[in-house]
Amino acid sequence: MNTPHPDAGTPRDLVGIGVGPSNLSLAALAHPLAELDAVFYEQRPRFDWHPGLLIDGTRIQVPFLADLVTLADPTSPWTFLNYLKTHHRLYPFYFAERFHIQRAEYDAYCRWVADHLPALHFRHQVDSVRWNPERDLFEVDYTQLDAAGEAEALGRTHTRNIVIGIGTTPHIPDALRPLADAPGVPVLHADDYLTHRDTLLTADHITVVGSGQSGAEVFLDLLRHRPTGHERLHWIGRTEAFAPMEYSKLGLEHFTPDYTRYFHALPENVRDRLLAGQWQLHKGIDADTLAAIHDELYRRTLHGGWPDTVLTPGVTVRTAGRISTTQIELHLEHTQQNTRSRLTTDAVILATGHHERPLDRILAGLDPYIRRDNSERPRIDAHHRLVLDPSITATGCNVHVQNAERHTHGVGAPDLGLAAWRSATILNALTEKETYPLPTRTAFTTFGLEQPQPAPRVPTARQAPTLTPLVDRR
Repeated sequence: MNTPHPDAGTPRDLVGIGVGPSNLSLAALAHPLAELDAVFYEQRPRFDWHPGLLIDGTRIQVPFLADLVTLADPTSPWTFLNYLKTHHRLYPFYFAERFHIQRAEYDAYCRWVADHLPALHFRHQVDSVRWNPERDLFEVDYTQLDAAGEAEALGRTHTRNIVIGIGTTPHIPDALRPLADAPGVPVLHADDYLTHRDTLLTADHITVVGSGQSGAEVFLDLLRHRPTGHERLHWIGRTEAFAPMEYSKLGLEHFTPDYTRYFHALPENVRDRLLAGQWQLHKGIDADTLAAIHDELYRRTLHGGWPDTVLTPGVTVRTAGRISTTQIELHLEHTQQNTRSRLTTDAVILATGHHERPLDRILAGLDPYIRRDNSERPRIDAHHRLVLDPSITATGCNVHVQNAERHTHGVGAPDLGLAAWRSATILNALTEKETYPLPTRTAFTTFGLEQPQPAPRVPTARQAPTLTPLVDRR
């Protein structure tokens, strides 16, 4: 393996760490900016977006306009509509009349963009980030990986700015982690569902844990692949109901820049309290998915009898263990009844969501410079920049974050619909000009007791000048 070599050339303007949808959006909007020298590092060999959950027919929960660029620059060559045009699919999409596209199609669109952006460097694992006070620059050390994922070479890049978009990691409850980590035990996160679906379907009894969208999609897919009358499926979740996601027009305004700005300005304790109560804005289930589950269950009653399924909300898994070489025992507690029971099953799928991937490891070298809130979380300003020591910020260098700021920017932080706006906000800050003009108002709701920002003034129609009648002075 080659030893690291310092980057003796001109420092870059931007290094992006991670290439998920957020940083892919940033890379796409940065691509036409000739004055910006940017590079993006990703340790995976290629772009993919939750491949284990690309179940046939599942759709993303935002309109197709929430692609990587459109809401910041609809004229960009990297819009979803241009992707369709390039693949000669624009007319079929037009006649399909689909506002919400399939997950697999969104994944394919993102891979098309990723394949055409030269600034993206896959198989590059970022190892550390440090501040070099002698050069007033960040140092980014990385390892270049070979096709087998082994270290091939070491490198170092100097940069004025960093944008971290390392995404999320699957959440596995503590009670089930020992089983999920044990080799050969059929307890897995929903992120790996499609990889193991054929094996899972051979199990006599299957339990899905988690009452959000992914839990509903996995349960529905399993139900459709099990014989009528012999379904042998359990679906449990902590929430008090298999509740629909809030999808009213005004409810969706929580995913606008207006609400993001309002939320960011609130005191820390108020933000934390609000987040805890807003789960139905992003953790509920799409109403069409709930309807499809009910339709499938109802269809199985047409010839008498009920499907062999149990759907129980308000249930937590206290502990879990193996009771034989093939069976798993879950110890359950019903939160409303305050009752406990045991469930024996042959396989468990954990649709228990994702957590923001911790920044501590990658930013360990910057820890003395990072300013933190009362809960020891990084403070993040309105431009999605870490609040750093003035010795760094006085130089004009910054670290931006993407999809790691829910505690400061609210439920919209991971939402695809805000990705383009956030990327444009970051690029405007980096270029110190309005590279991408952004709207001053985006919601009908005024979230606080202040006057709404005025809408852009529409110029009045031009009127013909009034002519003064001529007087015959003869």
